[in-house]
Amino acid sequence: MLNEPTGQSDEHDEPYETTELHLERLLGRALNSFDLPDKTVERLESALAHASSLHSSHHSTGLHRATYRHTYLLSDGSSLTLWELVHSTGPDAADEYETYADECEARLAASRLPAGFPGFAGSGFLARPGGPDEEGMGSDLDADLELLASLMCAPPAPLPPRYVPDDSADHARRVLRRAENADRPGEETASRLRAAFAHHITQVFGRQFRVAGKDAGFTLYEHAFLLLDGTETSLWEVEHTATPDGRHMCEVYDTEHTAREAMELRAQVRR
Repeated sequence: MLNEPTGQSDEHDEPYETTELHLERLLGRALNSFDLPDKTVERLESALAHASSLHSSHHSTGLHRATYRHTYLLSDGSSLTLWELVHSTGPDAADEYETYADECEARLAASRLPAGFPGFAGSGFLARPGGPDEEGMGSDLDADLELLASLMCAPPAPLPPRYVPDDSADHARRVLRRAENADRPGEETASRLRAAFAHHITQVFGRQFRVAGKDAGFTLYEHAFLLLDGTETSLWEVEHTATPDGRHMCEVYDTEHTAREAMELRAQVRR
Protein backbone atom coordinates (compact mmCIF):
# COMPACT_ATOMS: atom_id res chain seq x y z
CA MET A 1 0.00 0.00 0.00
CA LEU A 2 2.24 2.75 -1.24
CA ASN A 3 1.20 6.24 -2.20
CA GLU A 4 4.28 7.57 -3.96
CA PRO A 5 5.43 11.03 -2.74
CA THR A 6 5.46 13.60 -5.51
CA GLY A 7 6.49 16.85 -3.84
CA GLN A 8 3.40 18.63 -5.17
CA SER A 9 1.37 18.90 -2.01
CA ASP A 10 1.07 17.57 1.52
CA GLU A 11 -2.12 15.94 0.32
CA HIS A 12 0.02 13.52 -1.71
CA ASP A 13 2.78 12.92 0.86
CA GLU A 14 1.19 10.17 2.97
CA PRO A 15 3.28 7.10 2.09
CA TYR A 16 1.90 4.81 4.80
CA GLU A 17 -1.79 5.64 4.94
CA THR A 18 -4.34 2.86 4.59
CA THR A 19 -6.22 2.45 1.34
CA GLU A 20 -9.47 3.22 3.15
CA LEU A 21 -8.10 6.55 4.42
CA HIS A 22 -6.57 7.32 1.04
CA LEU A 23 -9.92 6.86 -0.71
CA GLU A 24 -11.70 8.91 1.94
CA ARG A 25 -9.32 11.84 1.37
CA LEU A 26 -9.36 11.47 -2.42
CA LEU A 27 -13.14 11.47 -2.76
CA GLY A 28 -13.63 13.99 0.03
CA ARG A 29 -11.54 16.70 -1.62
CA ALA A 30 -12.85 16.13 -5.18
CA LEU A 31 -15.15 18.92 -6.32
CA ASN A 32 -16.88 16.49 -8.69
CA SER A 33 -17.02 13.31 -6.60
CA PHE A 34 -20.79 13.18 -7.13
CA ASP A 35 -20.09 12.81 -10.86
CA LEU A 36 -18.26 9.48 -10.55
CA PRO A 37 -20.23 6.50 -11.88
CA ASP A 38 -22.12 4.70 -9.11
CA LYS A 39 -20.63 1.39 -10.29
CA THR A 40 -17.10 2.75 -9.82
CA VAL A 41 -17.78 3.95 -6.27
CA GLU A 42 -19.34 0.59 -5.37
CA ARG A 43 -16.31 -1.33 -6.68
CA LEU A 44 -13.94 0.88 -4.69
CA GLU A 45 -15.56 -0.30 -1.46
CA SER A 46 -13.62 -3.57 -1.88
CA ALA A 47 -10.22 -1.92 -2.46
CA LEU A 48 -7.40 -3.73 -0.61
CA ALA A 49 -4.31 -1.78 -1.69
CA HIS A 50 -3.34 1.20 -3.79
CA ALA A 51 -0.48 2.89 -5.60
CA SER A 52 -0.32 6.54 -6.71
CA SER A 53 1.98 8.26 -9.17
CA LEU A 54 2.38 11.62 -10.91
CA HIS A 55 1.16 11.19 -14.50
CA SER A 56 1.79 14.69 -15.90
CA SER A 57 2.40 18.23 -14.69
CA HIS A 58 2.81 21.82 -15.87
CA HIS A 59 4.12 24.84 -13.97
CA SER A 60 4.35 28.50 -14.88
CA THR A 61 4.34 31.76 -12.96
CA GLY A 62 1.46 31.67 -10.50
CA LEU A 63 -0.07 28.57 -12.13
CA HIS A 64 0.25 24.84 -11.83
CA ARG A 65 -1.59 21.77 -13.05
CA ALA A 66 -0.89 18.11 -12.32
CA THR A 67 -2.60 14.81 -13.04
CA TYR A 68 -2.20 11.84 -10.70
CA ARG A 69 -2.95 8.20 -11.38
CA HIS A 70 -4.39 6.23 -8.44
CA THR A 71 -4.65 2.47 -9.02
CA TYR A 72 -6.48 0.13 -6.63
CA LEU A 73 -6.32 -3.63 -6.15
CA LEU A 74 -9.83 -4.96 -5.50
CA SER A 75 -10.88 -8.03 -3.52
CA ASP A 76 -11.90 -9.92 -6.69
CA GLY A 77 -8.33 -9.64 -8.04
CA SER A 78 -9.10 -6.91 -10.58
CA SER A 79 -7.75 -3.37 -10.57
CA LEU A 80 -9.37 0.04 -10.97
CA THR A 81 -7.77 3.40 -11.78
CA LEU A 82 -8.89 6.92 -10.87
CA TRP A 83 -7.39 10.05 -12.45
CA GLU A 84 -7.02 13.12 -10.24
CA LEU A 85 -6.59 16.62 -11.69
CA VAL A 86 -5.03 19.18 -9.31
CA HIS A 87 -4.79 22.81 -10.36
CA SER A 88 -4.35 26.36 -9.08
CA THR A 89 -4.92 29.59 -11.01
CA GLY A 90 -2.93 32.02 -8.87
CA PRO A 91 -0.06 32.24 -6.36
CA ASP A 92 -2.45 32.65 -3.40
CA ALA A 93 -5.19 30.34 -4.68
CA ALA A 94 -5.75 27.04 -2.95
CA ASP A 95 -5.44 23.82 -4.92
CA GLU A 96 -8.64 22.48 -6.42
CA TYR A 97 -9.17 18.76 -7.00
CA GLU A 98 -11.21 16.86 -9.58
CA THR A 99 -11.38 13.07 -9.89
CA TYR A 100 -12.33 11.06 -12.97
CA ALA A 101 -12.80 7.36 -13.74
CA ASP A 102 -11.47 7.78 -17.28
CA GLU A 103 -8.20 9.34 -18.46
CA CYS A 104 -9.98 10.88 -21.45
CA GLU A 105 -12.38 12.75 -19.16
CA ALA A 106 -9.45 14.01 -17.07
CA ARG A 107 -7.73 15.32 -20.21
CA LEU A 108 -10.93 17.02 -21.32
CA ALA A 109 -11.25 18.64 -17.89
CA ALA A 110 -7.66 19.88 -18.10
CA SER A 111 -8.37 21.43 -21.50
CA ARG A 112 -11.16 23.50 -19.90
CA LEU A 113 -8.82 25.25 -17.46
CA PRO A 114 -8.31 29.00 -17.94
CA ALA A 115 -5.53 30.35 -20.14
CA GLY A 116 -2.02 30.21 -18.77
CA PHE A 117 -0.93 26.68 -19.65
CA PRO A 118 0.85 27.26 -22.96
CA GLY A 119 1.70 24.27 -25.06
CA PHE A 120 -0.65 21.86 -23.30
CA ALA A 121 -1.36 19.00 -25.70
CA GLY A 122 -5.05 18.39 -25.51
CA SER A 123 -6.28 21.92 -24.99
CA GLY A 124 -8.72 23.00 -27.64
CA PHE A 125 -8.28 26.71 -26.99
CA LEU A 126 -6.62 28.68 -29.75
CA ALA A 127 -5.47 32.12 -28.69
CA ARG A 128 -6.14 35.07 -30.93
CA PRO A 129 -3.10 36.12 -32.97
CA GLY A 130 -1.03 38.61 -31.00
CA GLY A 131 -2.68 37.80 -27.67
CA PRO A 132 -3.20 40.30 -24.88
CA ASP A 133 -0.11 42.34 -25.84
CA GLU A 134 -2.00 43.55 -28.91
CA GLU A 135 -5.19 44.33 -27.04
CA GLY A 136 -5.17 47.93 -28.20
CA MET A 137 -4.70 47.10 -31.88
CA GLY A 138 -7.73 46.90 -34.18
CA SER A 139 -11.29 47.81 -33.35
CA ASP A 140 -13.54 46.18 -30.74
CA LEU A 141 -16.10 45.67 -33.51
CA ASP A 142 -13.65 43.57 -35.54
CA ALA A 143 -12.92 41.43 -32.48
CA ASP A 144 -16.64 40.96 -31.79
CA LEU A 145 -17.31 39.95 -35.39
CA GLU A 146 -14.40 37.51 -35.31
CA LEU A 147 -15.73 35.91 -32.13
CA LEU A 148 -19.30 35.55 -33.39
CA ALA A 149 -18.20 34.25 -36.77
CA SER A 150 -16.00 31.62 -35.13
CA LEU A 151 -18.76 30.51 -32.78
CA MET A 152 -21.22 29.97 -35.62
CA CYS A 153 -18.79 28.60 -38.20
CA ALA A 154 -19.46 24.97 -39.10
CA PRO A 155 -16.41 22.73 -38.46
CA PRO A 156 -14.91 20.39 -41.07
CA ALA A 157 -16.76 17.10 -41.53
CA PRO A 158 -15.68 14.82 -38.65
CA LEU A 159 -14.50 11.26 -39.03
CA PRO A 160 -17.03 8.56 -38.11
CA PRO A 161 -17.02 8.08 -34.32
CA ARG A 162 -15.32 5.04 -32.81
CA TYR A 163 -17.77 3.93 -30.19
CA VAL A 164 -16.52 2.44 -26.93
CA PRO A 165 -18.81 0.30 -24.71
CA ASP A 166 -18.19 1.77 -21.25
CA ASP A 167 -21.19 2.45 -18.96
CA SER A 168 -22.55 4.73 -21.69
CA ALA A 169 -26.04 5.06 -20.20
CA ASP A 170 -24.48 6.28 -16.94
CA HIS A 171 -22.25 8.69 -18.87
CA ALA A 172 -25.32 10.19 -20.56
CA ARG A 173 -27.04 10.54 -17.17
CA ARG A 174 -24.04 12.42 -15.76
CA VAL A 175 -23.81 14.77 -18.79
CA LEU A 176 -27.49 15.69 -18.41
CA ARG A 177 -27.18 16.06 -14.65
CA ARG A 178 -24.42 18.67 -14.83
CA ALA A 179 -26.29 20.85 -17.37
CA GLU A 180 -27.30 24.22 -15.89
CA ASN A 181 -29.43 25.57 -18.75
CA ALA A 182 -33.20 25.59 -18.28
CA ASP A 183 -33.79 24.39 -21.86
CA ARG A 184 -31.61 21.28 -21.51
CA PRO A 185 -32.94 18.00 -22.98
CA GLY A 186 -35.83 16.61 -20.98
CA GLU A 187 -37.09 13.25 -19.77
CA GLU A 188 -37.83 11.96 -23.28
CA THR A 189 -34.15 12.28 -24.24
CA ALA A 190 -33.01 10.91 -20.88
CA SER A 191 -35.29 7.89 -21.29
CA ARG A 192 -33.99 7.15 -24.77
CA LEU A 193 -30.36 7.38 -23.63
CA ARG A 194 -30.92 4.70 -21.01
CA ALA A 195 -30.57 2.30 -23.95
CA ALA A 196 -27.08 3.61 -24.82
CA PHE A 197 -24.40 0.91 -24.70
CA ALA A 198 -21.45 2.70 -26.35
CA HIS A 199 -20.35 6.31 -26.76
CA HIS A 200 -17.70 8.59 -28.20
CA ILE A 201 -16.62 12.11 -27.10
CA THR A 202 -15.33 14.68 -29.60
CA GLN A 203 -14.19 18.25 -28.95
CA VAL A 204 -15.78 20.09 -31.87
CA PHE A 205 -14.83 23.67 -31.02
CA GLY A 206 -12.58 25.37 -28.49
CA ARG A 207 -11.33 28.89 -28.38
CA GLN A 208 -10.46 31.66 -25.95
CA PHE A 209 -10.88 35.33 -26.80
CA ARG A 210 -10.04 38.69 -25.27
CA VAL A 211 -13.50 40.26 -25.09
CA ALA A 212 -14.16 43.67 -23.51
CA GLY A 213 -10.87 43.43 -21.61
CA LYS A 214 -11.56 39.98 -20.17
CA ASP A 215 -10.89 36.40 -21.25
CA ALA A 216 -13.88 34.27 -22.23
CA GLY A 217 -13.46 30.63 -23.19
CA PHE A 218 -15.92 28.57 -25.23
CA THR A 219 -15.69 24.81 -25.82
CA LEU A 220 -18.18 22.55 -27.59
CA TYR A 221 -18.23 18.75 -27.16
CA GLU A 222 -20.27 16.14 -28.96
CA HIS A 223 -21.22 13.10 -26.88
CA ALA A 224 -22.31 10.56 -29.49
CA PHE A 225 -24.19 7.47 -28.32
CA LEU A 226 -24.95 4.13 -29.98
CA LEU A 227 -28.27 2.69 -28.80
CA LEU A 228 -29.40 -0.92 -28.44
CA ASP A 229 -31.70 -0.60 -31.47
CA GLY A 230 -28.73 0.34 -33.67
CA THR A 231 -29.57 4.05 -33.93
CA GLU A 232 -27.25 6.92 -33.02
CA THR A 233 -27.94 10.13 -31.13
CA SER A 234 -25.85 12.94 -29.66
CA LEU A 235 -25.78 15.41 -26.80
CA TRP A 236 -23.99 18.72 -27.43
CA GLU A 237 -22.23 20.13 -24.38
CA VAL A 238 -21.15 23.76 -24.16
CA GLU A 239 -18.51 24.71 -21.57
CA HIS A 240 -17.86 28.43 -21.19
CA THR A 241 -16.58 31.09 -18.81
CA ALA A 242 -18.88 33.87 -20.07
CA THR A 243 -20.31 34.28 -16.57
CA PRO A 244 -20.23 37.36 -14.32
CA ASP A 245 -17.62 35.84 -12.00
CA GLY A 246 -15.72 33.96 -14.71
CA ARG A 247 -16.63 30.52 -13.39
CA HIS A 248 -17.09 27.55 -15.72
CA MET A 249 -20.67 26.79 -16.73
CA CYS A 250 -22.01 23.70 -18.48
CA GLU A 251 -24.99 23.70 -20.87
CA VAL A 252 -26.34 20.73 -22.85
CA TYR A 253 -28.44 20.76 -26.03
CA ASP A 254 -30.08 18.28 -28.41
CA THR A 255 -28.54 19.71 -31.61
CA GLU A 256 -25.27 21.31 -32.66
CA HIS A 257 -27.10 24.30 -34.16
CA THR A 258 -28.85 25.06 -30.88
CA ALA A 259 -25.60 24.71 -28.97
CA ARG A 260 -23.81 27.17 -31.29
CA GLU A 261 -26.70 29.62 -30.99
CA ALA A 262 -26.34 29.42 -27.22
CA MET A 263 -22.61 30.19 -27.48
CA GLU A 264 -23.37 33.21 -29.66
CA LEU A 265 -25.94 34.44 -27.13
CA ARG A 266 -23.50 34.01 -24.26
CA ALA A 267 -20.86 35.98 -26.16
CA GLN A 268 -23.32 38.85 -26.62
CA VAL A 269 -24.48 38.79 -22.99
CA ARG A 270 -20.83 38.83 -21.94
CA ARG A 271 -20.60 42.33 -23.39
